[in-house]
Amino acid sequence: MDDIDEDDIALEEVEDVEGAEGSLYEHFRIVADRNQSPLRIDKFLSDRLTNTSRSRIKSASEADCILVNGISVKTNYRIKPLDVITIMMSRPRHEFDVIPEDIPLNIAYEDSDLMVVNKPAGLVVHPGHGNYTGTLLNGLAYYLKDDPCYDATDPRLGLVHRIDKDTSGLLVIAKRPETKTLLSRQFFDKTTQRRYLAMVWGIPKEDEGRIEGNIGRDLRDRTKMAVFTDGEQGKEAVTHYRVIEKFGYVSLLEFRLETGRTHQIRVHSKHIGHPVFNDERYGGDQVLKGLPTAKYNQFIHNCFEACPRQALHAKTLGFVNPVSGEEMFFDSEIPPDMQALIERWQKYYNTQ
Repeated sequence: MDDIDEDDIALEEVEDVEGAEGSLYEHFRIVADRNQSPLRIDKFLSDRLTNTSRSRIKSASEADCILVNGISVKTNYRIKPLDVITIMMSRPRHEFDVIPEDIPLNIAYEDSDLMVVNKPAGLVVHPGHGNYTGTLLNGLAYYLKDDPCYDATDPRLGLVHRIDKDTSGLLVIAKRPETKTLLSRQFFDKTTQRRYLAMVWGIPKEDEGRIEGNIGRDLRDRTKMAVFTDGEQGKEAVTHYRVIEKFGYVSLLEFRLETGRTHQIRVHSKHIGHPVFNDERYGGDQVLKGLPTAKYNQFIHNCFEACPRQALHAKTLGFVNPVSGEEMFFDSEIPPDMQALIERWQKYYNTQ
């Protein structure tokens, strides 16, 4: 998946998996880190499960719904390194109802099997915590309401990958189960073509480079992702970049994803010392480079207002049409807010 919009998810949510006896369903699965210190499981889970109290965790434990390495445990169990914790229930995990809503969609391509949509910044892609309506999926449910084969609540259909709420750009949507399966395989095999544009703070030493470092949940702030260089935590992540234009204190970069981890470009950019411009979550909404003058600070403030979100756009998307076998490639225009930001920096840099 891409820089996934999972801002409010603090652990891996998995598809409902029927238990061995046909009565239990896996709702959550967490693997403890290699360096995990002994910690009561109720404290461990309350730190990782959003909107869940210790009393609810205790109730789940008393119902034998919390398993460690396949064995039910009580709340006084102490977590050990690499323990596999699963929360099991006697019913499938609740899925959000997807209410059809007439939301304008910028459709770059459509046929009977798939769609390519150019998502604007500010649009959440999938209903979730705090965003039950007004999402891209709600808009798709309305747009495809007359398609007898499309069910917005069917996980075998719909979004093949995701991008963050405040990232703009191209997404592919599958209308048929076999289409989603074959497209997902292309993303897994890294045969898709995905390039992003981003304004970042500073100028990289090299005009082209490769960023490598495992990405996982930040141990101090579960709403963020972080890079782990020890190779034992997180998931492998590789990002390639190329400098497009330099503006003294910021630069315009093209990113190519080799993997697709949550917030990958944003986290890797911060890791190499060049946070994405106006990225609040990863520190790009501060004045990180430039002159200590009131005039310059006002200029940056005006830039933040011109592009009031992280300056990141999923510009291109390429894949093979699973049905026709045709190689398809899409290129989207830079959105107006990012274009305005680029022009402000061009003017500033050329008049210094």
